[in-house]
Amino acid sequence: MKFHKEGRASIFLAILISISLLVGTHIWLGEVALAMPIAMAIAAFLMLAVLQFFRNPPRRFVQMDEAIIAPADGKVVVIEEVHDEEFFNDKVKQISIFMSPTNVHINWYPVNGKVTYSKYHPGKFLVAWHPKSSTENERHSVVVESKTFGPILSKQIAGAVARRIVNYAQEDNEVEQGHEMGFIKFGSRVDILIPTSANVQVKLEEKTVGGQTILATL
Repeated sequence: MKFHKEGRASIFLAILISISLLVGTHIWLGEVALAMPIAMAIAAFLMLAVLQFFRNPPRRFVQMDEAIIAPADGKVVVIEEVHDEEFFNDKVKQISIFMSPTNVHINWYPVNGKVTYSKYHPGKFLVAWHPKSSTENERHSVVVESKTFGPILSKQIAGAVARRIVNYAQEDNEVEQGHEMGFIKFGSRVDILIPTSANVQVKLEEKTVGGQTILATL
């Protein structure tokens, strides 16, 4: 199993905490019944939680110019028509994917094209499924100009637990479906804003696989 580069510092910190916990328990509580087994269980849980969060499993990515592909693993929590004021200033369809702490937290580009807009927005840390999290939470918006669909906007949105968004998009760069757009740490949400003419291919509560699940077609 591979682990994402964004997890190196967290994994190293988890190792230090686990070692410190075990050594400290042995020195100060070594003679207390069940102290070491409990400390070992806590250390193991911490390591497993951090490792599973930053896992980067191999997968086969879908490449389809005529499709918008899910940018994240998770569950579809919103499918609706909204008026976007950040970029389109018009009505668009919004598909929102909630990423739980157990999901892979890498984010991928949903379409091939050119990055025409990349902007970080500071904000609140409402729970990721809150209706206002799309516009009020800390987030990073990226627009990729697709030859098939036109501009597609992806929003990485921080949640109540997620406090760090990493984004690799740079304006004027050509990008491909399945290439990494960024990473969100510890639970979050990704919104995709697409043309109203696009045909949504997913349903509410449906689970998505980043880089594989088709969200919409023309």
